[in-house]
Formats: sequence, structure tokens, C-alpha cells
Amino acid sequence: MSITTAAAAPNRLQRSLARLSEAPGFMQRWVRNIVLHRAVPFTGTAKVNFVHMAPERVEVHLANQRAVQNHIGSVHASAMNLLAETASGMVVGMNVRDDCLPLAKSLTMDFRKRSTGALKAVATLSPLQQQALRDTDKGEVNVRVIVTDEAGIEPVECEFVWAWVPARPRQPTPVMTPTGNQERT
Repeated sequence: MSITTAAAAPNRLQRSLARLSEAPGFMQRWVRNIVLHRAVPFTGTAKVNFVHMAPERVEVHLANQRAVQNHIGSVHASAMNLLAETASGMVVGMNVRDDCLPLAKSLTMDFRKRSTGALKAVATLSPLQQQALRDTDKGEVNVRVIVTDEAGIEPVECEFVWAWVPARPRQPTPVMTPTGNQERT
């Protein structure tokens, strides 16, 4: 497969998001959030808002609401992690081949300042990173995530390392029959 062809061929996540364009314009963002919250339920629990989804850039927002606050009234460190992981995971997910599985390998979070209000996380991939995700069946990529608060301050510096590996076909689970024999389901 040539690089030009691979770059033009959308993966499963991109195709799913493209189908959302069939919804009326005023509903598209709302429908996209519902679909992605169902795919990744914890993002729905925290009410992550998927603002921009493109293969080169993903932007997600999180309101400073009681459910995600810490003891000092700002967004909890775990919620910041969820926001940054969601942005980086989605940008990788929009580029990884359909026959591969993305896996979070490691993360680094350095807390710099107390956050004020809502948070925004933006994860980007360079054209070379996108190409590596499309052209190889195994590898890893470092994804820096910029998290800013309502004051425009970066309260945390984040970097995720994502790996991708070939997706293995699911093996049938052996089940014991009443006679003690194994059957495959």
C-alpha cells in the first residue's frame, strides 16, 4: 500500500465519526459526545466534551463541576489524567490501523499550578507519527498533551506513550461439559 493511499484511507474510528455528519448540523457535536461516551463510558461519567476530532488534532474539555473536583475545589488530578489520556488516546485511535490495537504504555504528569475553572486538553500528532501508525503493525509513539485552564495557564504537563500491536483474533473460551469434556464456544 502506498503512503498516499494509506493517508487517504480512513480507519474505523474516522469512518464512524464521518457518519455523524448525517445528523443535522446543530446536533452533530451532541450526537458525537453521546456516541463517544458510549464507546468509552468513563468519559460520559465525567462528562468529557469532545470538541474537535481530527487525525492530526483532538481537543476535549472538562467543566469544573462537583463530580470531578478535589478537596480545594479545582479539577481533581485523576480527572486531569482522564482528560489528557482521552485526548491522546483519541488522536492515536484516529490514526491506528484497523488491524491493530492501541495500548497506553506509560504516562508522565507534572503538576505545576492549581487549575482555575474548566480544562481543555489538546493532543496532536505530527505527519511522521501519523504515518508510522498507518504503515507499521507494531510500535510506539510519544504524545504530548497541552492542558490549559480558563485562565490560559498550563496546570499540568503531560506526555503519554502509546503502543500499538496487531489485534489478535479472539480465541474461543473452553467450557467444561457435565461429562467433563471441553467444548469451545
